[in-house]
Amino acid sequence: MGFVVFAWRMLSCRNFQIAFDFVSNPIRTPFFGSWISLVVMRILLVEDNPSLAKSLSEALTQANFAVDCMHDGEAADHVLRTQEYSLVILDLGLPRLDGLEILRRLRARRNRVPVLILTAHGSLEDRVKGLNLGADDYLSKPFELDELEARARALIRRAQHHESADVACGPLVFDGVERSFRLDGELLALTKRERAVLEILILRGGRAINKEALSEKLFGIEESVNPDAIEIYVHRLRKKLEGSRVAIVTLRGLGYLLEEKSDAPPAV
Repeated sequence: MGFVVFAWRMLSCRNFQIAFDFVSNPIRTPFFGSWISLVVMRILLVEDNPSLAKSLSEALTQANFAVDCMHDGEAADHVLRTQEYSLVILDLGLPRLDGLEILRRLRARRNRVPVLILTAHGSLEDRVKGLNLGADDYLSKPFELDELEARARALIRRAQHHESADVACGPLVFDGVERSFRLDGELLALTKRERAVLEILILRGGRAINKEALSEKLFGIEESVNPDAIEIYVHRLRKKLEGSRVAIVTLRGLGYLLEEKSDAPPAV
């Protein structure tokens, strides 16, 4: 009984995914009828109404998303230039910079993050403009929170489907559908967090990522995390990749990089 209480408390906190590293190590784990994502799905919510923003943020957090909230257009435009998100929920009537201009700039930078626009009831013109500028879906106010969550998940799933092909780094292959890894043809046993870190690294395609950015992808900006957590996961992964032709290297000033080892002999 004590273990059940402990597990429930772990699952009830925002860091619920960490709890599964203590309990089990399956390839995927069913939870309340859906599959848990290995990487926290980060949403940028751009809404200038404080009370509405608070209720939406709380509902999405309760649905196990990591939510960053911006209340004006310029702040949102800035963060979209520096951070990566799984979804943007964008109100159109914003101070300092309107939502349509944020969307136009986002697509001009070739950023294909899914965008769900929030429009006033009956605002056909805004919906048409938003969709023409590259929005993926819209919701007219007022709306039910369940519908917002359902549309958010659908947009994220659709975006992930386009990235579901196998990705390889030498003998290490990531299956984007099963979200599993094989090393030299053998299934690699990983905890959820280890698999999440390795997924981020292999999808970088030979580009380094610093510890702060890696932590944000795993946990979200506002989540309190042990500063040594990333180093611990990287250390475990290095042990599991030991002896293979794949390694996680540290580049001074740049961060971590997943690379295939060269077969060339060292220079004399």
